[in-house]
Amino acid sequence: MASGTDALQQLYRGMNRRRFIKMSAATALALRARSTPLFAEKSVKPLRILVLGGTGFTGPYQVQYALSRGHKVTTFNRGKTHPGELPNEVEQLIGDRNGKLEALKDRQWDVVIDNPTTLPAWVRDAAQILKGNVERYVFISTISVYGDVKTGPDENAPTEKYEDADPYKETLEAMKASGYKTYGPLKALSEKEAEKWFPKKTLIIRPGLIVGPRDETDRFTYWPVRIDRGGEVLAPGSPDDPVQFIDARDLAEWTIRMAENRETGAYNATGPAKPLGIGGMLDGIKAALNSNATFTWVAEDFLTQQKVEPWSDMPVWTGKESGLARAKIERALSKGLTFRPLAETARGVDT
Repeated sequence: MASGTDALQQLYRGMNRRRFIKMSAATALALRARSTPLFAEKSVKPLRILVLGGTGFTGPYQVQYALSRGHKVTTFNRGKTHPGELPNEVEQLIGDRNGKLEALKDRQWDVVIDNPTTLPAWVRDAAQILKGNVERYVFISTISVYGDVKTGPDENAPTEKYEDADPYKETLEAMKASGYKTYGPLKALSEKEAEKWFPKKTLIIRPGLIVGPRDETDRFTYWPVRIDRGGEVLAPGSPDDPVQFIDARDLAEWTIRMAENRETGAYNATGPAKPLGIGGMLDGIKAALNSNATFTWVAEDFLTQQKVEPWSDMPVWTGKESGLARAKIERALSKGLTFRPLAETARGVDT
């Protein structure tokens, strides 16, 4: 079974890459064509927003939503990911988090949104330039800072400890070579670095699995693609096994609203608002795509024997024992985090 799973995923990855190229082109055209606000929900004080990153997964949605609400947006990145995609009204600064930060000097912004940082040194180096020149620092972290928990963590749960020699000498290449074992600990240290440089001015957002259009990974997208093909679909574990995820558009828009409201502190940001089992997720995707797929449920113990792993081989699903799909989100809900329908997300991945 394990080899069969690998073959299916290799087939899917090829399909996904081709579709993503087509989808990205369409998204770029939509972003450039948009000249009038579509999401202006209320009158807000215009902010000067610096987005570190801004051209990857969630960044363009942040930019798009911020512009629609009257904010002035600057991005800072290498200029290599989806170049030319952002609207003309965005100021685009070119640089690199690895030591090429000159473009940020002698500038002032109301809010900085730090999307791509995993390494504490990146926060430190940017903060040395930005400190005193920004009013709020928004750090996009991850639920993974809690580690392999057995119960659903709230924002006060302990975060992972970094146990290697010097976190400031870490590189992305070393993290990848470790199998991403240091990802959670480094993100947790990056949170602390942000709070050290911007005390009482830091907003930490800890998303769960981010899904939807622009997702270049197999996470979540596997299910709409597979279900759209129809036929018998292997469904892992039990229909009641919990799942959590958040559409990139919902995350981006809420991040901008939190910045507008000058919020600080840490917030788990995942969904949906009410508990959802993987059975409900699969049924919802099937209905959204009008698929004829049928689900064959396979017990977790059997999948484990066949070396089919939660999350990696069976995306979204984390198994019956993990608490990462039970993260507590009441704090974010109380601050206006909302979620679009599952059907919209499922159709948005361009099956």
